[in-house]
Amino acid sequence: MSNPVQIKNALISVYYKDNLEPIIHELNRLGVTIYSTGGTETFIRNLGVDVVAVEDLTSYPSILGGRVKTLHPKVFGGILARRSFESDEQQLAQYQIPELDLVIVDLYPFEETVQSGAGQEDVIEKIDIGGISLIRAAAKNFKDVVIVASKDDYGTLENILKTQDGQTNIDQRRAFARNAFNISSHYDTAIFNYFNEEEPLPVLKQSIQSSQVLRYGENPHQQGTFYGNLDAMFTKLHGKELSYNNLVDVDAAVALIDEFTEPTIAILKHTNACGVASRSFIKEAWIDALACDPVSAFGGVIIANEEIDAATAEEISKIFYEVLIAPAYTDEAVSILQSKKNRIILVRQRTELPVKQFKTLLNGVIEQDKDSVIEGPEQMNAVTNRKPTEQELKDLYFANKIVKHTKSNTIVFAKNNQLMASGVGQTSRVDSLRQAVLKANSFGFDLNGAVMASDAFFPFPDCVELAAEAGITAVLQPGGSIKDQDSIDMANQKDISMVTTGVRHFKH
Repeated sequence: MSNPVQIKNALISVYYKDNLEPIIHELNRLGVTIYSTGGTETFIRNLGVDVVAVEDLTSYPSILGGRVKTLHPKVFGGILARRSFESDEQQLAQYQIPELDLVIVDLYPFEETVQSGAGQEDVIEKIDIGGISLIRAAAKNFKDVVIVASKDDYGTLENILKTQDGQTNIDQRRAFARNAFNISSHYDTAIFNYFNEEEPLPVLKQSIQSSQVLRYGENPHQQGTFYGNLDAMFTKLHGKELSYNNLVDVDAAVALIDEFTEPTIAILKHTNACGVASRSFIKEAWIDALACDPVSAFGGVIIANEEIDAATAEEISKIFYEVLIAPAYTDEAVSILQSKKNRIILVRQRTELPVKQFKTLLNGVIEQDKDSVIEGPEQMNAVTNRKPTEQELKDLYFANKIVKHTKSNTIVFAKNNQLMASGVGQTSRVDSLRQAVLKANSFGFDLNGAVMASDAFFPFPDCVELAAEAGITAVLQPGGSIKDQDSIDMANQKDISMVTTGVRHFKH
């Protein structure tokens, strides 16, 4: 065993006592002297195990309402002393400081207190001082000291005590130290972000403790990892693990479906909607969403904002899809859907989603607010002689929700709360429009009376002209081009209505 250290003395001071009892009994079996404070000291005594109060070691009581308990040279000296330094050992003897070979300490629940909505005074009191100092000191001196900073490591420590009789090697102590610094850095990040909410410094600090290794990244030769807690957002009822590409599509699907309140189903492929419909019943929404583009729907991600019943499940099961997401399923629907191997069935839980977006770029990271704006009829400014009808305004609103979540350059055709076609990710808006017309025609849609939404302004009137020739009767665009009037004039010439919103929805 490399650089073995025998645990002779331990300091234990924890907020959470879960699963601590077996460790106390193992330390007692090994004859380890235990030092402790406050509630932990009482907990150990109640187990019938001898314990030395830290204040008996330091000759100072806990003061300032418990704010100062362990901050003392007799504690930190025993942790930080380098066993290989003769001068350090001499000073320990001179000042009667015991070598502390094991430190078990956790931190006040700062994040939990913030999330509970507690007032500032309560939050501030949950900023740990002694605990964080003990963790850093013990982790720094990992060559001689074992630091356990989380109950998640209790099982590992208990196994070492049982199988190695309290003797640790350098690799084990380094691993404990790594875990401890992870906890301390996460804790400090949470505190900084709390203080950085008002008049924030332009600093990016993120710390996510949970992660999931993915089968691979965007392609099989790329590694992939998801950082976050998927279990808090989804309950998986069936299927294989979500892949990198699944997650990207699921993210886009969730963002899109949250725009709708009426029963709606959306089908996405490569983050773009290839089918969306809102209807009175979810089965009708599925049938009309699939009709938008049944070819692209193959292997897509399906999301609903209403419970999936058996009848809808029967229809959905007729095609191959990768992921199905809904807030609930009937028992019969689950049985039907689970008959298809590997298809991923998720129940979505309502969780608070981030309001910021991050992306690695060049040698850094870019950040932006999420696009949380959506313009309804009240924000639509009619700029043509012909004004949109009430139904056209509803359809323009529907189309605008979809165009917001589609790759630029994009054009969306819609009618009666149904996506009819879209032109996606083209390098010119005219190409996007032509693509949308071809797709609508190929699936038998009649564009007469349909509406069109564009994610950005028209630099030339050609898009308006082509749309009118295809049967479009109302157009939505943000406006803002120096040639806006040309497009308005073309709309007037073709006797179609146009509204501007003043808000662009680029999506790269």
